[in-house]
Amino acid sequence: MIRVWIVLLMLVSNLFSSSVVGLDNSTVPPVVNIGVLYSFNTSVGRIVKIAVEAAVADINSDPSILGNTKLNLSLQEDSKYRGFLSIAEALQLMATHTVAIIGPQTSTTAHVISHIANELQVPLLSFSATDPTLSSLQFPFFIRTAFNDIFQMTAIADIISHFGWREVIAVYGDDDHGRNGIGGLGDKLAERRCKISFKAPMPPEATSEEITDVLVQVALAESRVIVLHTSTAWGPKVLSVAKSLGMMQNGYVWIATTFLTSFIDIDSPLSSEEMDNMQGVIALRMYIPDSKLKRSFFSRWTNLTSGKEGNGPLGLSTYGIFAYDTVYVLARALDTFFKQGNRITFSPDPKISQISGDSLHLDAVKIFNEGNQLRKSIHEVNMTGVTGPFRYTSDGNLANPAYEIINVIGTGTRRIGYWSNYSGLSIVPPETLYSKPPNRSIENQKLLTVFWPGETTQRPRGWVFPNNGKMLKIGVPKRVSYREFVSQVQSTDTFKGFCIDVFLSAVNLLPYAVPYKFIPYGDGQSNPSNTELVRLITTGVFDAAVGDITITTERTRMVDFTQPYIESGLVVVASVKKTDSNAWAFLTPFTPMMWTVTAIFFLLVGAVVWILEHRLNDDFRGPPKKQVATILWFSFSTMFFAHRENTVSTLGRFVLLIWLFVVLIINSSYTASLTSILTVQQLSSPIKGIESLVNSKEPIGYMQGSFARSYLIDEIGIHESRLVPLKTPEETMKALEKGPQKGGVAAYINERAYIELFLSSRCDFSIVGQEFTRNGWGYAFPPDSPLAVDLSTAILELAENGDLQRIHDKWLLSSACRSQGAKLEVDRLNLKSFWGLYLVCGLACFLALLIYLIQTMRQYKKHNPEELESSGHGSGSSRLRTFLSFVDEKEDAVKSRKRRQMERMSYRSTSEVGSNIISNKDLSRSSTSLNRIDSANEV
Repeated sequence: MIRVWIVLLMLVSNLFSSSVVGLDNSTVPPVVNIGVLYSFNTSVGRIVKIAVEAAVADINSDPSILGNTKLNLSLQEDSKYRGFLSIAEALQLMATHTVAIIGPQTSTTAHVISHIANELQVPLLSFSATDPTLSSLQFPFFIRTAFNDIFQMTAIADIISHFGWREVIAVYGDDDHGRNGIGGLGDKLAERRCKISFKAPMPPEATSEEITDVLVQVALAESRVIVLHTSTAWGPKVLSVAKSLGMMQNGYVWIATTFLTSFIDIDSPLSSEEMDNMQGVIALRMYIPDSKLKRSFFSRWTNLTSGKEGNGPLGLSTYGIFAYDTVYVLARALDTFFKQGNRITFSPDPKISQISGDSLHLDAVKIFNEGNQLRKSIHEVNMTGVTGPFRYTSDGNLANPAYEIINVIGTGTRRIGYWSNYSGLSIVPPETLYSKPPNRSIENQKLLTVFWPGETTQRPRGWVFPNNGKMLKIGVPKRVSYREFVSQVQSTDTFKGFCIDVFLSAVNLLPYAVPYKFIPYGDGQSNPSNTELVRLITTGVFDAAVGDITITTERTRMVDFTQPYIESGLVVVASVKKTDSNAWAFLTPFTPMMWTVTAIFFLLVGAVVWILEHRLNDDFRGPPKKQVATILWFSFSTMFFAHRENTVSTLGRFVLLIWLFVVLIINSSYTASLTSILTVQQLSSPIKGIESLVNSKEPIGYMQGSFARSYLIDEIGIHESRLVPLKTPEETMKALEKGPQKGGVAAYINERAYIELFLSSRCDFSIVGQEFTRNGWGYAFPPDSPLAVDLSTAILELAENGDLQRIHDKWLLSSACRSQGAKLEVDRLNLKSFWGLYLVCGLACFLALLIYLIQTMRQYKKHNPEELESSGHGSGSSRLRTFLSFVDEKEDAVKSRKRRQMERMSYRSTSEVGSNIISNKDLSRSSTSLNRIDSANEV
């Protein structure tokens, strides 16, 4: 019976298992078709074919991924990745009920095939089509399984910014891959205030002659930082032509994208000639972290390529590794796809069926009905492959993109650092930084030493003056006044003056030649506006501006300035007149407040010393009139150190010592100021500075064309109607002499450099008040111009070696008029300069009085206890009178009175003791007599 049950159970089990298998077979097919569209006749294509076939073989032998389902691989040659033929080849793949296509090789083909993938809903997985625009919403079925080129361009932009370059030249293939990649580079450079100064596109698969023509134009450009973005097919040829043109020498910088490292990895070892062509080049390689899977795959690669190197070496590049992982990503996505209960079905495209006269047999191409579900499954893959952790972010890009930065040196390469989207540039592997907070500070962005073209480790300047035959168009203001600064030599195109000589001397210090041409700006009848001259640089009329151009905020928003070569702020000039001494000149050194405070302190110190000395010193005692006279005499006699009263108390001497020091300082300052007043010529003016002009309504002159006009209106708030433009120094002098009452101006405002020249021969005017702006003059260049930086360095060198001062003395040093040594008004001494002394003296007086009061209270309690007890029962006024009388009393008298009181008390106590003794003797005698009487009575 037991055997029967066992047989029945086995039959039921077999029936159940067969039904399950049947169900599985109905949903999970035994074979899934996938296609690969690639150009297998290229070096990269051969690597990809080997890697894809190895991945399919590994997956089919691993039942843990797809179970009993096998991948059926269809390889389709992409005929030199040309658009039209690629369409036909892609349709051939899709006609075989392919659920996904790996490829194509180029971004150009991917753009075309992605439209077909969208229509037929077949996922298109590519690891080599890295064009950033393929990630747009236009191509939902395009799935990139490598790093987006936008990250590579970000890495290059960070490298350029790290070395301090501002302009680069882009050499690229003029196709979707090249144009869109360089477009992304331009955006990333702009974020770092850099730019692509020159774009040099080349035809795809350019010939040597075409490459030469393009590189000749590059050699004539200004920048020496060149970014090369091409393909492995003809990218090395560009470097070979550059070598022959002398563009791999010292001063050049070449930065290549990932094509160069792929070329080196696949064709390694390269010949010495090929290595010489790329010495000093910086290149990027997609970073694959070290792992056991990576080391195992590298060790397998030799066996995988054995017997397949007939057309050349087949070194393993990152393309091969990403191709291997791409097949695994698709397999894991299919596994998830089937576990979710999805099926693989195809249906005819109704749009194709509407095409009449279809001789191309397009009806063989079917729509993959479950393509959307598979696409979602691919984006949800989270695995660890040979390339490391593999997962997608919300924007469809791989997480944590990173690159190795390679420097080609000698017969090989050297890694000088890494770049990751997480932490930027570093010299440690990016995965070690993922556990730390991101740090993009300048101090944290590091690279190892780079060997640049020309076998030098010194950072190239990154630019030279363009050798294209063009001359710098330098605008020079054609002035009509103050021609010592800049002026045009009559009947010539040359200029002279202080500003011109400084510019020529700075240019001579540059390590390269600067071809330029001075172009006059202005009509020669009035001073031109320097702001308008600067604006013309932004429009391209001028390449630079040289002259007396003030560096202002408004102008720095338009152009870049060099280091200032002369300091010059706005000052006020007004008419002045000589001031003669008068009978009250001795009061002039101090301000009224200073006189008042000094007098108060003289009286205060005298009163304090009198209080401290009154109980001890006979010189400070006597009738009230005498004491008042003593206070006044002592106070003011200390000014001349002629006081005859001696101080005997410690506190009095302390206060007097501090006060005599204060008096010494005041006397010395007063003497010096009075001497200056009586010996130096004094000038006076009703205008005291810019503040008095703001508060008045009088007209103000300024130099025509100067920025002073806009500054006075916008910043100071002076009404435009009060400002009078003046062209020449002679016109300025006449306007100041007339004054506002006769149609002139009350004051003239200009920069100090002009004013010093104006006053050198006009002694009736002077600068009043302080300089109220801080500006300088510089040379203007377009924004981010490297010439401005080099000229700034040259100007600093001129200042250090003394040439700048010699040029200044040549043009601007002239004999000054005699009144230049005169002083405008009087520098009166005010309380602000001495309040510290008075504060110390006041604190000393307060401290001495406090100590004196404490000592006096103790003496009062000690020497007058009876009065203190009796006054305690009296009124407050009586207690105060008692205390004041004690204070007024001389200390020796108090001590003497206390001594007499003690003697009287001692005498009284002695008398009382004697009387007590006598009375005791009488009592003893009487008691003896009584005792005797009692004894007799008893007898």
